[in-house]
Amino acid sequence: MTKAGEREVVRAEHVNGGAGYILKEALLNQEEMGAHCRMFSKVVIPPGGELGCHEHVGETETYYILSGQGIYTDNGTELTAEAGDVFFCKDGDSHGLRNTGTEDIAFVAVILKK
Repeated sequence: MTKAGEREVVRAEHVNGGAGYILKEALLNQEEMGAHCRMFSKVVIPPGGELGCHEHVGETETYYILSGQGIYTDNGTELTAEAGDVFFCKDGDSHGLRNTGTEDIAFVAVILKK
């Protein structure tokens, strides 16, 4: 178990060619995630920032939006993203997320290996 504030938050610039930076906080370590989970993290994108579009091969990724507003890109199609929404990127598909709001957009991201 870890409490808020105990986990390392990593800042990454221009992820997948996106604007600005993101903050990524691993919620579980590799041992805890096991063999089939590659990532279980909270991600924060400040206003004007984005996680650039990228493809997943041999894995899937799910975003659960906790707060904020933005635009989720699903294989080139733009969709509004807001708190409570869940987005699923299938193996072989591409996606990205851009913060178009005035507050941070925060979400939980889970990558599962095939």
